[in-house]
Amino acid sequence: MAEKMEFFESKIVQDFNREIEQYHLGPLWNAIPDLMHKQPTPAAVPYLWKWETLHAKLMEAREIFTPDRGGERRAIYFQNPGLKQRQPWGWASTTHSLYAAVQLILPGETAPSHRHTQSALRFIMEGEGAYSIVQGERLFMEEGDFLITPKGLWHGHAHPGDTPMIWMDCLDIPTIYSIAGTFYENYPKKIEQPSVPDNYTSQRYAGGLVRPISDRYPKVAPLGSYKWLQTLAALEGLSRFEPDPYDGFAVEYINPSNGHTANPTIAAWMQKLPSGFHSKAHRHTNSVIYQVFKGSGYSIVNGVRFDWSKGDFLVIPNWAWHEHVANEDSFLFSASDLPIMEKFDLQQEEGYPENAGHQIVTDEFKPLLP
Repeated sequence: MAEKMEFFESKIVQDFNREIEQYHLGPLWNAIPDLMHKQPTPAAVPYLWKWETLHAKLMEAREIFTPDRGGERRAIYFQNPGLKQRQPWGWASTTHSLYAAVQLILPGETAPSHRHTQSALRFIMEGEGAYSIVQGERLFMEEGDFLITPKGLWHGHAHPGDTPMIWMDCLDIPTIYSIAGTFYENYPKKIEQPSVPDNYTSQRYAGGLVRPISDRYPKVAPLGSYKWLQTLAALEGLSRFEPDPYDGFAVEYINPSNGHTANPTIAAWMQKLPSGFHSKAHRHTNSVIYQVFKGSGYSIVNGVRFDWSKGDFLVIPNWAWHEHVANEDSFLFSASDLPIMEKFDLQQEEGYPENAGHQIVTDEFKPLLP
């Protein structure tokens, strides 16, 4: 090994490397260690954003930015510290593949319709009375609802109600940007007008997984809004049995016409961790962004303890050991790039081999507060 390193550092090799650079060529013999890792080594790091900080900054933004002044959406995104310096797309990345943000809309505001090649999802954190209009369907939002906007669909938001609304956005912006596949278009008028009854698709699926026969053939978005009460009922049904040792009681939002993930490139789950539950540690190729919808507890990620409570966001990068502990009944919404990893046949998972599946805590994360 020493002889090999000495050779690579020799004058003849270094001179040749510099010589080919002027022709926009590069030496593979030097690049292999950086290009071919033995296992995933993401630049993204585990991180937690506290609700106190997010809420305070959203309230400040309320006084500065509106959909008509300063931007179409009043949204603050989660910048992963490990990706902040990476260009060209790292400046707006929560993980290597996904962007996430919190968005606030106030009564009387309208966020204009547009469409793009990125797929988007929304998880409603707080408030009621606003709607998203997607392909002519007004989807009125309530806390705990999950909404999808697959790529290419017109979508906008408006708020005829009387209380502020806050939700989580997640898009595959870094993925689409990195492969130079971005297209974006504003709607010709400010916001699309309804072409079907309000909450049309959720009314069609009032029976849950009993689907209309017209949806036997795959559609992009046969169901635009997944209501919290139906999700909760599914979790309560699972709670009669033993929890999964790694994920507790977990359900996945799916496209009922084809059985795939509700968004083609972003998986979305809701997990219930019962009070006192301590999951076993595991790691997987996909990264995950968690939003604590209800409850409190902590997660251990690569030996570091992250304490969380209602409203917090936690990001777990690719191939990071992680386990969860619930101090009370807790509900965690999550978005991940699992479908992307599966499409490339890269998804792997393994359980923690030591200490009966649990990590030893070596440090504690200290969140930034305003």
